[in-house]
Amino acid sequence: MDPEEIIASGKLEMYACGALSLTESQEVQEAINTFPEVRRELELIEESLLLLAETVSPPVQAMTWTAILNSIRNTNSNTNDNVRTMNWPAITGWAAAILFMGGIMWMLKQNSELNNSIQVTTTENTVLREEKANTETQLAENNEVLEVLRSKDYQAFTLPGNQAVAPEAFAKVYLNKKENIAYIDTKGLPTPPRGKVYQVWSLKMEPLTPTSVGLISAESQMGEGIYKFVNFPEPEAFGITLEPEGGSETPTMSQLYILGMVTI
Repeated sequence: MDPEEIIASGKLEMYACGALSLTESQEVQEAINTFPEVRRELELIEESLLLLAETVSPPVQAMTWTAILNSIRNTNSNTNDNVRTMNWPAITGWAAAILFMGGIMWMLKQNSELNNSIQVTTTENTVLREEKANTETQLAENNEVLEVLRSKDYQAFTLPGNQAVAPEAFAKVYLNKKENIAYIDTKGLPTPPRGKVYQVWSLKMEPLTPTSVGLISAESQMGEGIYKFVNFPEPEAFGITLEPEGGSETPTMSQLYILGMVTI
């Protein structure tokens, strides 16, 4: 057989694995010794086998794989006639070792994936618990607001917008004068610009005496657009102004959005 026929026959691949009969191994060995291109093709096949083993098996140092190949070569070589023969015990031993190492790496990979899955599930459960707690808190706050709206102890007042600043604005106040509690519905107010916040004022009219009740902020929020305020002087009127973040000591009258009486 010429070099091209030997290369195309697939015998070089079987030779590299020690799977040829004695006669076929002699023929291939003779071709390897005779034709440089056949020897080079064999080297390429062995390199490919090494690369394949490294790809599908756990990471093993290149020296180890080289030792495996050399061991297979040595155990399959006849030192008298320089012809390769099959040494199945040696091949089986190396194959078992490779499969064992691959199995260990596969189990480690599966364990890592399982741990990642557990971590993701734990995170999702934590998020769900937080969402559940937030929902329960929101529900309790909404129930409290409903109780206020239905209670005879609260009086409802509509506070109109300042015609010079925000004529379309309005707010509603649910006031319990006995317990000094006020719930303010701010859905009629425009969204404050960045860096600004609404501030609520309790007003005595004569002489005009403003006292800060608090800010329209998350700290006082009881529901969507509903804010609760306590411990303020008994008001004759409420005012709402637009102030810098953090609030002001006195109301900015040029930014008075809401003003309305709460006396009967």
